[in-house]
Amino acid sequence: MIYLFFAAATAFMFVAIAGNFVIPLLSYLKFGQTVRQDGPKRHLKKMGTPTMGGIMIIPAIIITAVIFSGINKASNLAVIAATGFGLVGFLDDYIKVVKKRSLGLRASQKILMQLALAIILTLYAYMIYPGDSQVYIPFFEKAVDLGLFYMPFNVFIILGVVNSVNLTDGLDGLVSGIMLIISFFYTLIGLFFGFHEILFFSAAISGATLGFLLYNHYPAKVFMGDTGSLGLGGALAFLALSTKTQFYLLFFGFILVVETLSVIIQVLYFRATGKRIFKMAPLHHHFELCGLSEVKVVLLFWIIALISCFIGYYIFNLSFS
Repeated sequence: MIYLFFAAATAFMFVAIAGNFVIPLLSYLKFGQTVRQDGPKRHLKKMGTPTMGGIMIIPAIIITAVIFSGINKASNLAVIAATGFGLVGFLDDYIKVVKKRSLGLRASQKILMQLALAIILTLYAYMIYPGDSQVYIPFFEKAVDLGLFYMPFNVFIILGVVNSVNLTDGLDGLVSGIMLIISFFYTLIGLFFGFHEILFFSAAISGATLGFLLYNHYPAKVFMGDTGSLGLGGALAFLALSTKTQFYLLFFGFILVVETLSVIIQVLYFRATGKRIFKMAPLHHHFELCGLSEVKVVLLFWIIALISCFIGYYIFNLSFS
């Protein structure tokens, strides 16, 4: 267990130290955040805050995990997941902040890149665990074999997880804290239920996101951008695939699911009626426009994430043992 602490500490120090150099560099290069004009007015003061901070998080996770776990099939999968989606996010950020194209990659381009990566990850995972198409379902004592549905199911999960993390990244420290909580519970699962291949990776995520919170808590000195949110989404997808806990993301990623559903519901309802259910989607902006401060919304969502992870871990413990 002491090595897990060292892994988390290494990732933490990597980001904490890098921030002293990377943030001034991002400011110098004028890699600043653009803010939605239709969003909460208080967010307008964030205009120009350095973004693309994910270039600190993702390397810290990958380097730490490789140092402590070495090069193997599982770490290769983790590298593909985090780095691949992180690079898609980097390209999107680069187009936004350097090319000054506010929407970044076109939706079709982003979807095709993500789909290609999801398919590659699913195929590689199936190569690592040949013939194993089982997943754990809450309250079931034994894993369930999905058979032919396993591969398209995983592609769907990967795309859903990656984009849900991306959608949730909208307030100072929100995604950093949520991913810190989720990765901590995945470290417990790896430690106590024999999923040793994820241990150092999940510990590294915890350390890196905690280190990033030093600069990303309110008022944020830097944002992770799509580089960070998509990369962390890929990292979370790896954790779920490797532990076969895709269905448990309903608990571990409860806030991510709710945020994504709020966007889907808002869009579908508006198209059907021309009206909005929420004042603004994703849901965190709705709470802000209802009068809650940004700090209170973030703390509320962190608490909900912590409780839902406790519930998920408890159910997993009952089902697995």
